[in-house]
Amino acid sequence: MSTPIHHYVLGQWTPGSGEAMPQFNALTGEVIHTVQSEGLDYAAILDYGRKVGNPALRKLTFQERGRMLKALALYLMDRKDQYYKVSHLTGATRADSWVDIEGGIGNLFANASLRRRFPNEVYHVEGETIRLSKENTFIGHHILTPKRGVAVHINAFNFPIWGMLEKIACNLMAGVPAVVKPSEQTSFLTEVMVRDIIASGILPEGALQLVCGTGRGILDYVDSQDVATFTGSAATGRKLRTLPSIVENSVPFTVEADSLNAAILGHDAVPGTPEFDLFIKECRREMVTKAGQKCTAIRRIIVPAHLLDEVQNALAKALSQTTVGDPSVEGVRMGALINRLQLGRVREHLDLLLKESSIAYGNLETFEVVGAQREAGAFLPPVLLRNENPFARTLTHETECFGPISTIMPYETIDQAIELANMGKGSLVSTICSFDPAVMREYVLEAGAFHGRIHILNRTSAKESTGHGSPLATLVHGGPGRAGGGEEMGGMRGVLHYMQRTAIQGHPTDITAVTRQYQPGGHQTETPVHPFKKHFEDLFVGETLVTAKHTVSEADIHNFANVSGDNFYAHMDATALEGTPFTGRVAHGYFVLSKAAGLFVDAKKGPVLLNYGLDECRFTKPVYPGMTIGVKLTVKEKIEQETDPAKEGVAAIPRGIVKWLVDVYDETGETVAIATILTMVAKREG
Repeated sequence: MSTPIHHYVLGQWTPGSGEAMPQFNALTGEVIHTVQSEGLDYAAILDYGRKVGNPALRKLTFQERGRMLKALALYLMDRKDQYYKVSHLTGATRADSWVDIEGGIGNLFANASLRRRFPNEVYHVEGETIRLSKENTFIGHHILTPKRGVAVHINAFNFPIWGMLEKIACNLMAGVPAVVKPSEQTSFLTEVMVRDIIASGILPEGALQLVCGTGRGILDYVDSQDVATFTGSAATGRKLRTLPSIVENSVPFTVEADSLNAAILGHDAVPGTPEFDLFIKECRREMVTKAGQKCTAIRRIIVPAHLLDEVQNALAKALSQTTVGDPSVEGVRMGALINRLQLGRVREHLDLLLKESSIAYGNLETFEVVGAQREAGAFLPPVLLRNENPFARTLTHETECFGPISTIMPYETIDQAIELANMGKGSLVSTICSFDPAVMREYVLEAGAFHGRIHILNRTSAKESTGHGSPLATLVHGGPGRAGGGEEMGGMRGVLHYMQRTAIQGHPTDITAVTRQYQPGGHQTETPVHPFKKHFEDLFVGETLVTAKHTVSEADIHNFANVSGDNFYAHMDATALEGTPFTGRVAHGYFVLSKAAGLFVDAKKGPVLLNYGLDECRFTKPVYPGMTIGVKLTVKEKIEQETDPAKEGVAAIPRGIVKWLVDVYDETGETVAIATILTMVAKREG
């Protein structure tokens, strides 16, 4: 007996109303759930996210949002077994489900880790200060603040969990709530996880809402502060992109569409080489994983003409070892499509491709299904097509079968291979399998504009490669043209997509006050206590130490050369300076920086625990013997750090990172070196 799927909107679970849409067991064809889509007030749903979820998330700092995502990831990992059980009903193997479930949760972990790259603030300051005036009393900067709307995510049927988590990980980290609309065909799996998310209480109310049905009309109510994303067919993406609400309100709209991804075998990758074997393995894996229902799957296999038969035979042999059936049965390596409706669509597209290509491997009528009834479930064997004239027979580059189907085709030169790959009119990913650096370089430079990601596969990368079809949270996922023209994920880039970038202009002191990051030229405050004697909480941005001065001598240069081993001619040989920028022997830049440290460091034990590193350093003016240097050391930024658990021999010390602006100047007041150094500073006990 089927059970109704619920939506989570306006702070409660509701079944919806109207006609019940069936959801099927992909392996048996039985109706397991129904979902009703009518009766949902999308205007109210989006407004609830804006008025309830957005303020709650927006007041959290990046550190708090990151810890929230980490807690959620750990919570879901503890409950992953129940998601695997439900995922089995979609026709997925254990390996398929791992990508969806643990791969999705991995996106939460990855975005949670990004908190270390953001300040402990509700906003992000981007890039460098821009000087706008001669006297430096007027500068510019860029600040990003969370949008005041909601993120509306319309997802595809193939990854009910990953599709949700890879998107909300970014918007939640940015401080923006989400309304998730998974495919009505597989939303039963999404609902199981969202029930756990809501029950956990980890997210603030309104941060996540779930619409499990068709969602028709959900984008009619977006406004200029909202962000919309869509994953699915290119045709549907084009229709949604032109909705009046999207166009009139200039709503950021990201499309990640199915694409005709390609894999190219280099001329050097002949049978007997590791690359040939890797190529066959990768193509087979991408054909059968998720029964080919991946937007990143390899659809076009482009190989040297003289290797066409050998590649076809090797791939056919590999595919013949794929057992199709119920994934719970031992030995089954490929499950079903998500339902027979999708099976019918794939067969339609396959029939279209067969007008210009022939079947090189796969029998659509007599294939065996293990542990299930072929006629009841949505089963299809892996099918390899062959297009011997891909420049003239172009349906291969225009039609996608969203199933275990790929087409092999020949090329003569690398230029032809690139042209064929680009004939897909934009893809999410392509693979170049070669051990020849010249081939790799030419492919990337000439094909890069047509592909969102390029995977270089060979013997050196294969061991740890995540593969052709695996988007990663730290890299952008998207592609030009047919692939949608958008980008998702990408580390910080994915988070910033949900924030508004604003240029701010004013006096350095005022920009410092707004950003809480010291801007050169801003007011500096000297205090009677050396800043190295202060705990993290007691330091403030703009606090400055003005040091004693030191006159540089030739002995300094000699001694530093002896200690460092740096005997570069400009420092040591006054007769070798003709044709150089220098008028005499010049002090080492690193001596200047080291001497600066000697001037500003307080030697006694105090709250400063260690030197954490150097962000940037510039030597802006030569320092000659006889010149006098001094330092202005200013607190530039304070960054909270989490206290790690105590380890053997290492105490758990509450601390933070302080960025210091080190301005080294000469007797004329002109800067000779400028750097940003970092120290780890203890917090007060208790």
